Amino acid sequence: MRCSVLGGGSWGTALACQLASQGHETQLWDRNQERCEHINTVRENPRYLKGVALPDRLTATPNLGEAVSQVDLIVPVLPSHALRSVLQRASDDWNQEAHVCCASKGIEEDSLNTMWQVMEEELSAQSMANTTLLYGPSFALEVATNKPTAVVVAGDKRAADVAAEAFHGGAFRTYHSDDVMGVCIGGSLKNVMAIACGVSDGVGLGANARAALITRGLAEVTRLAVALGANPLTMMGLAGMGDLVLTCTGNLSRNRRVGLALGEGRQLQDILDELGEVAEGVRTTKSAFNLAKRVGVELPITAEVYALLYKGKPAPLALQHLLERGRRSELD
Repeated sequence: MRCSVLGGGSWGTALACQLASQGHETQLWDRNQERCEHINTVRENPRYLKGVALPDRLTATPNLGEAVSQVDLIVPVLPSHALRSVLQRASDDWNQEAHVCCASKGIEEDSLNTMWQVMEEELSAQSMANTTLLYGPSFALEVATNKPTAVVVAGDKRAADVAAEAFHGGAFRTYHSDDVMGVCIGGSLKNVMAIACGVSDGVGLGANARAALITRGLAEVTRLAVALGANPLTMMGLAGMGDLVLTCTGNLSRNRRVGLALGEGRQLQDILDELGEVAEGVRTTKSAFNLAKRVGVELPITAEVYALLYKGKPAPLALQHLLERGRRSELD
């Protein structure tokens, strides 16, 4: 297939590597022309996944129109706040017959839309019929270096079979789900829980507290997903528990690292400046907090992370308030 990955960050680069390693002619769109030239000549992404050799079938282009016109598969891998604007910019050149497999995660800040809902508003009905999502527990560096990884492709099975087959191979396994909303919410809110777990570890509360936050975090994610029409069993799968455990415990998790630094008493802006990449959970916390209010769902962990990030609440106090919550049934 002829494939284009939109977004030259670490995750976009990793997915482009996977497609190219499966024999597909793959373009990586990055608006930075110098970075594209470096990728094409030196065969590495100089900012993201530095030192990882890129497959021969992978090239980079700064031309968005070129990236979305003469291709069979388009893979948006953009920050949640950038997906809509890039789709709008690409609309005149978009190949309406191409399959689309979006790997962007998050909830749009103003509209409170999932990435699927953003695409529904910006893509044609013809294009949406061929659109799917790729979510699941997958650190970019491990994918790019061919470590075993399993992900879920969500959407109509006919379209999902095409996208899943394009990615599947080597150490990379793909599964199918028809629960688009469940996959969206699970793959987005896990970043909020990763910040919470990082804060807990940064303060030094121990492994028991981390396990409790992961488990009760899963309950929160499920509560919101079900309120939005998702299948609760999706939260037991790759985009739910799988992605949650990885992001909350793995040292490659940007969101966990943000939480660790907050727990150690550092300022958020300093942390983000040093990180140099998007920590999607920071934006998703605000979106999830507001979405929960809209649908009338209680998300106590999310609410405390929101207060920590946006209201200046001290990390120890946020954790203390979680511990002081009243007793309740586990299944509530």
